[in-house]
Amino acid sequence: MGMSSDNARGLALAVSSSFFIGSSFVIKKVGHRKAAHSGMRAGSGGFSYLHEPLWWVGMITMIGGEIANFAAYAFAPAILVTPMGALSIIVSAVLAHCVLNEKLKKPGWIGCILCIVGSAIIALHAPKEREIESVKQIWHYATQPGFLVYCCIVLIIVLVLIFRVAPRYGQKQMLVYIAICSLMGSLTVMSAKAFGIALKLSVLSKKNQFIYFQTWFFIFVVIGFVVIQLIYLNKALDTFNTAIVSPVYYVLFTIFTILASMIMLKEWHVESGTQISTEILGFVVIILGTFLLNSKESDKSTPSELTNLNGSEASDSPTQLP
Repeated sequence: MGMSSDNARGLALAVSSSFFIGSSFVIKKVGHRKAAHSGMRAGSGGFSYLHEPLWWVGMITMIGGEIANFAAYAFAPAILVTPMGALSIIVSAVLAHCVLNEKLKKPGWIGCILCIVGSAIIALHAPKEREIESVKQIWHYATQPGFLVYCCIVLIIVLVLIFRVAPRYGQKQMLVYIAICSLMGSLTVMSAKAFGIALKLSVLSKKNQFIYFQTWFFIFVVIGFVVIQLIYLNKALDTFNTAIVSPVYYVLFTIFTILASMIMLKEWHVESGTQISTEILGFVVIILGTFLLNSKESDKSTPSELTNLNGSEASDSPTQLP
């Protein structure tokens, strides 16, 4: 199946985004390790990493990747852009193997190959982006009952996780922090897509979309939700192994984002059964690859093992991946 020019642009932006974001995980992890020797760890509620220059290098790298990722959503559907995040897992895992000494063994390398194959399958069979002529059209989709119900459910779950679950179980169960990031991420992506389309229409089509309050609403949602995601992603990265956080975050984030996109934009409305089945197959291949990257459970140290009374990092022995 031929790829439209907009899909090709979106794919190129998504791939470049994955390289930046995958690198940022490892750079920030190194920054967290250095910062842990001079203050309280992020996983324990500390913010000493904000004084570590290397952490800011990782943050700038991630921001660059996120900008490219958000731009990709302006050109291509979520079913194409989001699964490309698997490439960031590969970059993160390989760099963690080389830089952090978090060893990646043979099944992990096979997982990397599967992620690439699955991404290629989806890229070749992704649907064309729905034609949107105004940010008001996106607002119409976002205020449909189905998507409003999804938003309410997500926000309720996130609030419960933040205020009730995370304080008690966050440092023991990685899924708590990752679930917050992934659920918020699905709404962030939909808002970022709306903002990206508004920007594209304003620049390329000379139709100023910034005169509408809906555009600014989507911008504020993106900013606010991204800040929350970064806080809890930093907690997850500081508390758990980078090579474990990345694939689990990817799988949950992708599932929730595609679900939100299906509810809001109904991007599969023009696809054949064969095309949908092929896309699902590609996604399953990617998921298999991510689980191969994590097919042997890593050693998960408890917070007391990671810090001493002064908040410094104790031992930093490498975690083995298959």
